[in-house]
Amino acid sequence: MSNISTLIQKYDVPTPRYTSYPTVPYWDESTFDAHTWQQLVREAFERNRTGGLSLYIHLPFCEKLCTYCGCNKRITTNHKVEEPYIDSVLREWDMYLALFDQKPVLKELHLGGGTPTFFSAHNLQHLLGNILQQVTPAPEHEFSFEAHPNNTTAQHLQTLYNLGFSRLSLGIQDFDERVQFIINRPQTFEKTKQTFDEARQIGYQSINADIIFGLPLQTEDSIRLTIGRVCELMPERIAFYSYAHVPWKSPAQRRYTEADLPKAETKRRLYELGRELLQKAGYIEIGMDHFALPNDALFKSVNNGTMHRNFMGYTTQHTELMLGLGVSSISDTWTAFAQNHKEVEEYEAIVNSGQLPVVKGHILNNEDQYIRRHILNLMCQGTTSWDTNSTYAPLMQETLQRLQPLANDGLVTLSTNNIPNQVQVTITENGKLFLRNIALQFDTRYWGKQANDKPVFSKSI
Repeated sequence: MSNISTLIQKYDVPTPRYTSYPTVPYWDESTFDAHTWQQLVREAFERNRTGGLSLYIHLPFCEKLCTYCGCNKRITTNHKVEEPYIDSVLREWDMYLALFDQKPVLKELHLGGGTPTFFSAHNLQHLLGNILQQVTPAPEHEFSFEAHPNNTTAQHLQTLYNLGFSRLSLGIQDFDERVQFIINRPQTFEKTKQTFDEARQIGYQSINADIIFGLPLQTEDSIRLTIGRVCELMPERIAFYSYAHVPWKSPAQRRYTEADLPKAETKRRLYELGRELLQKAGYIEIGMDHFALPNDALFKSVNNGTMHRNFMGYTTQHTELMLGLGVSSISDTWTAFAQNHKEVEEYEAIVNSGQLPVVKGHILNNEDQYIRRHILNLMCQGTTSWDTNSTYAPLMQETLQRLQPLANDGLVTLSTNNIPNQVQVTITENGKLFLRNIALQFDTRYWGKQANDKPVFSKSI
């Protein structure tokens, strides 16, 4: 078995994050159209009347450009954009409601961005109040939002809490002022602590903090500083992400060069140091990139086998129907994906013409759904198994062959003896860091279409 540093060097290759399967670059758009999509949404709703749906709303505006960010965003200080955008989102929501024959049950609602708290508390009340009037919140629903401490007010927090939100995710990334300067994200510890304190005083049950390793000018000292300050705040969850350098997708990342980024070996040390510090502080690694305290609902969902992963990331809620509203949002019926137009003006024009703003999608065939289930099992439970007599046995034999080198390196165990005609793959403790690489071995669309010389994915670590 190799040591962890050698393994990181070996497996740090461009790899999908598997928020979906198939991943977006391998969608077959030729079989997709808006009419088929609406029919699949209707069918998913009918299959899961009592199971409920998840709702993601993309709010793309930011006042300042954080140069590391790869999200779909629009930089502006003109807050007059808020109301027309909200009106368009509500029109899109009405088009989906027209497909249902009864009021939907809402299990999960998440506001992403951009910066959701770019919008005034009044406008968020207008948007969400209208949506919530037309649904029945599930008894154990989870409503959450992403926030930037610099523009999240006590009024934002109170308004959203009154609407049923109990969780928020605060972007921190790094508290080192040099790093903050080069990524154009000045943010003091004091302001961040104020947001934490206000949220807890109001009654929020869970706070997530985002930290990124591998940022330009980042050092071991800045990781120690950042994680030390974050652990003073003790968020219930921490997402410890690898910086994804994708300048072909996010031109703002060209503000700095590769020379400003930690070299591969340094980045590996940053990760190992951060992971060690988080574990010493009492956080337990769950899934991919995520750490949680033992009393947090996400950690508990791992233990009871209910943790799920979708385009919103890891969640305690599992619904087959997830609708994405707003520019660039992706929706999921389990049998198909659809993505909205990526430009604000185009999105608004199409919605205001009375059409759903979907621009592309993918209809999953039976094989896609079979592989998707295995990848989800690995991402959420750390293990998966299959019957060697199944229809897909030849396909899975190829997967098993691709997994063998990872088993040799101690990242997975492959068992064929415990149950007759069953193969079980289980991720080891060392293998947790390499979840993306392990899932890749199941990705038949990737292995069937490798001939692509254009950069697509960020590196796995």
